[in-house]
Amino acid sequence: MSKAAESEGRSGHSMQGRLLMGLLALLNRPRVRFILPSGESVSAGKDVPVADVKIKNARALTRLLADPGFQFAEGYTAGDIEVNGDLSVLIEEFYRCRVEHGDSKGLAAQIGSWLRRARSNTLTTARFNIHHHYDLGNAFYALWLDPTLSYTCAYFRSRQMTLEHAQVAKMHHVARKLRLRAGESVVEAGCGWGRLALTLARDYGVRVRAFNISTEQIASAREAAWRAGLDDRVEFVEDDYRNITGRYDAFVSVGMLEHVGIANYPELGRLVRRSLTSTGRGLIHTIGRNAPLPLDRWIRKRIFPGAEIPSLAQMSSIFEPNELSVLDVENLRLHYAYTLEYWRASFEGARERVAEMFDDAFVRMWRLYLAGAAAAFRTGEMQLFQVLVTPRNNNDLPLTREHLYLI
Repeated sequence: MSKAAESEGRSGHSMQGRLLMGLLALLNRPRVRFILPSGESVSAGKDVPVADVKIKNARALTRLLADPGFQFAEGYTAGDIEVNGDLSVLIEEFYRCRVEHGDSKGLAAQIGSWLRRARSNTLTTARFNIHHHYDLGNAFYALWLDPTLSYTCAYFRSRQMTLEHAQVAKMHHVARKLRLRAGESVVEAGCGWGRLALTLARDYGVRVRAFNISTEQIASAREAAWRAGLDDRVEFVEDDYRNITGRYDAFVSVGMLEHVGIANYPELGRLVRRSLTSTGRGLIHTIGRNAPLPLDRWIRKRIFPGAEIPSLAQMSSIFEPNELSVLDVENLRLHYAYTLEYWRASFEGARERVAEMFDDAFVRMWRLYLAGAAAAFRTGEMQLFQVLVTPRNNNDLPLTREHLYLI
């Protein structure tokens, strides 16, 4: 028997406790205390834990030891694992511990990585994937999103802004980057509930065609356009972005690239290029990464089937083969962390209503998703990129960025 094993034996831990101690060592000793079904307490050090994780039955413990990342999420959703403490802080501790000990890819990227291989995002699978997440019902999202129904990163010009004001500020930030002029035409790929398209038409005097394959979102967007008297300037099309035709002064996509699939980036680039006039501008707003890494398997299975999160290098396959010049890259990572904190608070305030619509397991699943996303943006696990492009020979360009901030 090794000295390490002898030491663990003398520690008084059960076999299950020793196995869990080994797992915590692999995870670089996070400041977390686990409570086993027997009541046994296991932690990796003497530091005060950021949270307690209670494993309520032997089955959940066995699964956790075999596949920690995925089975923690499954166990928490099922109610077999409880967390005493801030769930987002707990997840943040795992992220920070991993990075600070030089394990940039992490245990979750090593265990069962073959299960996370990307699958093709065809027209059929894309519609299924979007339906899985975005067609949960407008009433559900209205419970915890702001009144603009914006389900993407907001833009906080100050930390004192409300979420609604920050979402509106994001729309104007996008419009200024695109340098929209009255009378121009805009095509939007993946329009959500349509509030960006309506804002661009109302405040900048442009005409917009907006594409989306979510039936629920398109219905809401069309109603909002009619109520705002903008249905003659904004056309909401229930169709896949790949079926966009025509030429436009601007192409914009906010929060859709995550669902395109990296293998489809060259095709998207060809679409952007053929859609833009010679002086056209394109903007893509997307969650991103510092380096290529598959999306968490649980997120892909339970929350965003088919999703892929790109690095900037991977995004270049949209632009480089199609001679699209990159004019500007901005990272709004902390803005998304702030956005998610608003969403988390609103979701918790509406949890009883959400449980009535679905069930308690759904509430726990979405609580975990929102908490994990907030932790990912706070720790740099995820980024938020806005990339502005134009055809290579366009010289109708501003010399400075003053137009972004002088309003």
